[in-house]
Amino acid sequence: MVVKARPVTAKAVLLMGPTASGKTDVAISLSKRFPCDIISVDSALVYRGMDIGTAKPDAETLRRAPHQLINIRDPEESYSAGDFVRDARLAIACSVAKGRIPLLVGGTMMYFRALTEGIADLPAADSRIREQIDADAKRLGWPAMHAELLKVDPALAARLSPNDSQRIQRALEVFHISGKPLSEWQREAVMEPDGIEYIKIALQIEPRAVLHQRIEQRLDSMLRNGFENEMLALRARAGLDRNSSSMRSVGYRQFWAYLDGEYSRQEATDRALFATRQLAKRQLTWLRSENEVFLVDPLEADAIGTISANLARKLG
Repeated sequence: MVVKARPVTAKAVLLMGPTASGKTDVAISLSKRFPCDIISVDSALVYRGMDIGTAKPDAETLRRAPHQLINIRDPEESYSAGDFVRDARLAIACSVAKGRIPLLVGGTMMYFRALTEGIADLPAADSRIREQIDADAKRLGWPAMHAELLKVDPALAARLSPNDSQRIQRALEVFHISGKPLSEWQREAVMEPDGIEYIKIALQIEPRAVLHQRIEQRLDSMLRNGFENEMLALRARAGLDRNSSSMRSVGYRQFWAYLDGEYSRQEATDRALFATRQLAKRQLTWLRSENEVFLVDPLEADAIGTISANLARKLG
């Protein structure tokens, strides 16, 4: 990665963590103690109509603690890391101009990385190659496609789940278009400076079994609160199908297949639970690779006080 020099002119807080670690509650608590503007860093929360399956803050919560970059796309539309960087930088600049502190909160680690370390100028999508990859995946399964990726881009494949269809597809597409692994493109990314110093905080619940229990409880709540009806409403939308980027989100992907009759409701639930645990594992792996991160267990006594004291020092 190539980094261009630019003096620091402002600070922003990154609140990261795996799914079900309580990031939203912590962010709202911090916004009561500091003059923060909350900016969502989540590839699923950007979509309208995807509320229950994403554990999106409800309308009353958003009224009390507005979140930017939520409900900014229809689920038929795509939203990329590049889109996020553009939108996030604008939101950060607006917050700083008001003399406030941007508080970026979420679990989409790729978005955090793109914002702080730059994003590669990747080749444009090729629908013909993408369709061929999808056809091969339908015949062989995504684990087989992951094995293919392992041969051509082992560095990236090691970071991806064998069932992470969206990222496997894009990585293979980039390789077939350019002959160069996606990981190499990413290493060559140019970091365009934004003059922001990022203060990193990560929520990490220990032991891992407690996080898994919270994930299961959230999935149970999601199903009780009408997730299946949400899925039925989404399936009725013209132009939306199981291959849409939004519907590849964890939970949505498994229940779309269930409603297609591929497996039972219980199997969809089990698959969604497994996929969510795997997502949390990948998120934690990303966090371990980050530098200068203040780690906090949000379930510890006075965790908010601990985070606030750290922020007070860092914000100066």
